[in-house]
Amino acid sequence: MELTHIISTLALIGLLFITAFFQLSIILWTILFAAALVVITALGVMSAGWLTFFWVLYFLAAGFANLSRWRQHHLIQPALTHLRKQMPAISATEHAAIEAGDTWWEKELFCGRPRWKNLFSIPRPTLSAEEQSFLDNQTDQLCSMLNDWQIVFEDHNLPEPVWDYLKKEKFFGMVIPKQYGGLGFSALLHSTVITKLATRSASTAVTTMVPNSLGPGELLLHYGTEEQKNYYLPRLAEGKEIPCFALTGPDAGSDAGAITDIGIICKGMHEGKEIIGIRLTWDKRYITLAPIATVLGLAFRLYDPDALLGNKKEMGITLCLLPTSHPGVQIGHRHFPMHLAFLNGPTYGKDVFIPLDWIIGGANMAGQGWRMLMECLSIGRSISLPALSTGSSKMVYRFTGAYSKIRRQFNTSISSFEGVEEALGEIAGCTYMLEACRIMTAGAIDQKINPSIVSAIAKYHMTEMCRRVVSCGMDIHAGHMIQVGPRNFLANTYYAIPISITVEGANILTRNLIIFGQGAIRCHPYLLKEVELISATTSDIPALDRVLMSHVGFFISNALRAIAYGLTGGSFIFTSTIKHKRIKKYQRQLTRMSAALALFADASLLILGGNLKRRERISARLGDVMSQLYVASTVLKYYNDHQQPVSDVDYVCWSLQHCLSRIQLAFDELAENFSLSWVGHLLHFFIFPFGRAYYAPKDKLNHKIVTDMITPSALRDRLTKYCYVSNKETELSYRLDAALSQVASIEPILKKLQHVVKEHAIPHWYDFNERVQAAKQAGFITSEEAQQLIHFETLRQEIIKVNEFSFDLNTVIA
Repeated sequence: MELTHIISTLALIGLLFITAFFQLSIILWTILFAAALVVITALGVMSAGWLTFFWVLYFLAAGFANLSRWRQHHLIQPALTHLRKQMPAISATEHAAIEAGDTWWEKELFCGRPRWKNLFSIPRPTLSAEEQSFLDNQTDQLCSMLNDWQIVFEDHNLPEPVWDYLKKEKFFGMVIPKQYGGLGFSALLHSTVITKLATRSASTAVTTMVPNSLGPGELLLHYGTEEQKNYYLPRLAEGKEIPCFALTGPDAGSDAGAITDIGIICKGMHEGKEIIGIRLTWDKRYITLAPIATVLGLAFRLYDPDALLGNKKEMGITLCLLPTSHPGVQIGHRHFPMHLAFLNGPTYGKDVFIPLDWIIGGANMAGQGWRMLMECLSIGRSISLPALSTGSSKMVYRFTGAYSKIRRQFNTSISSFEGVEEALGEIAGCTYMLEACRIMTAGAIDQKINPSIVSAIAKYHMTEMCRRVVSCGMDIHAGHMIQVGPRNFLANTYYAIPISITVEGANILTRNLIIFGQGAIRCHPYLLKEVELISATTSDIPALDRVLMSHVGFFISNALRAIAYGLTGGSFIFTSTIKHKRIKKYQRQLTRMSAALALFADASLLILGGNLKRRERISARLGDVMSQLYVASTVLKYYNDHQQPVSDVDYVCWSLQHCLSRIQLAFDELAENFSLSWVGHLLHFFIFPFGRAYYAPKDKLNHKIVTDMITPSALRDRLTKYCYVSNKETELSYRLDAALSQVASIEPILKKLQHVVKEHAIPHWYDFNERVQAAKQAGFITSEEAQQLIHFETLRQEIIKVNEFSFDLNTVIA
């Protein structure tokens, strides 16, 4: 084959890549290929056989793309019937969930072309001076009032002074606007307050976050009538009303749309008058704050059998608000969730009659409850639970890091053992990712974005990261944190983890059904429109044709981009803003994996169609890729927002390596478990033509990020800025910080003491104090050094102590 022939063929292939890579319009690529073939024909540089082949191929492709009427009549119209059979039925509740909320940065990641400048141009989320003051004063004061041992194991409730302080300082009204008597704070402040409280008492954090997230206050703000807002919001802000919201029932847990509680439109008596209202019957459980609530938000199915409001008999899920003092409302006793002290319990009602205007938003909002819930769920998912997870991890990071440096075995700090260091590295890296994810996600809420998919990603992955962090913390402390008592700061957090995993949509459901299931439809540029056009009762063939052709171009573009990125290792992907070479390298890989996700997602949708809804594990793994891309993006955003500090480089690299290795694992499992095995492996080969590309962070990098965790450093202080540290010398948090600050000066003296003992200059059977005195008398250490050692050892012994109880466990002995 002549060289000119090879060059001509490569030129045509190159032109194909360019047109598809940049998704050039049909008319433009038609002209470009025609011109290229005319030039090649005129120059005579290609054999007649190959030239004929390329001209035929061109006319077929150009004809298919440009002859829209022929295509619509002969292809789209006949295919429509088949497509309708393949299209899965979308229920009303699913449709409401799909439409709820907004898409944001996750859409760019899903579509394969993340524009990083757009992300980095989003203003850094910050607290106002008033909000910072609230954190430094009221929140700090509240933390100082909390004794988690007393709250959980003795009182099983918050002390009365704490309840009074929460109400007085309007902790329950943080997000209620000032015009209604609230504090009018940002989502970031809400998140940061919960983060700080979680480092002190999980029960208090939960009690505070519920009225500020999914509950009557949030629903009233978005949908309430002015009369409802003016009456309830000031009372909620001041703590005169304690709210709860009842959604979950015995037969409606994760499938909240399956609620069996009913309301019947009927006539009844209210305040001495006959009116049209609702006769309610309900049975709810797991309702936080229900045992002390004065106002109950309720979700139920509304029916109008006598057509008192119109011809529609099944009106749908509806939300109402009623005082718990109203006749017939029953508040049960208490549940006891994982032995924690936040108040949680059941509520019941049988044939309870209420006026129509107790529907949130009034009678006009009857039947709109599911949409209302879906649009408000993102607050709990994107603010409260991520904040709780981040706070718990900050606490483990700060206190376990200090403990590991202070605790010694075999005359060595346990932080020096590689097994312990591995667990510390997991804590350090995950805490960095959690803080980055918390801030960026809360920042979206403050931009008036309601990120429904991002909130699901944050809820699932942040609670799972927290579970890993707390488990690592327990492994490091070992017996020290197994013994429950006032000295144990970790046990209650350990108990609380399953609650975070379960509430606001169980994690198994969130991962397997929601993240990719809703994400694909919401984030895909064409899928939702295709579903709507195919499902429509009246066919719009030209519109469907345009969308399908755009989808084909989108698929081909992402396929060729994924192949090009795979062959080049993503080395030529353009990046800006990020300056550090190592981090720029990982940023390119995120773009590469974004294109790979777009390719694999489209292939899955094409091959599995409606069955993808039932292939939960495929959906889950695609969701994992999308989620890890989002978490990695938050890390880059956090790093850039803090002016790309050198101190953070190792943490950023660890985080990005971690995310990319999880993406690698997800794609490996997708290929192995794809319905058509050969297609799965072919797609995997396109993405990773040279085999595995990403690995978990290496031991050396793990060691580097642990160093900042176990020594006083600016990065340690920034990452744990909102971790409460007591100023009382008797508290463990104070002792740990005080001891860690002395380690650098103590270690050289301690080594001298160990050396003289090893050399038998001092008897081995002496206890620590006797060894110090003997070393001082022998002149091995100075009097000042001896005093430092004794003081540090006293502090260290207090830190490693555990509590002892009377035999009946009713009295703390030590």
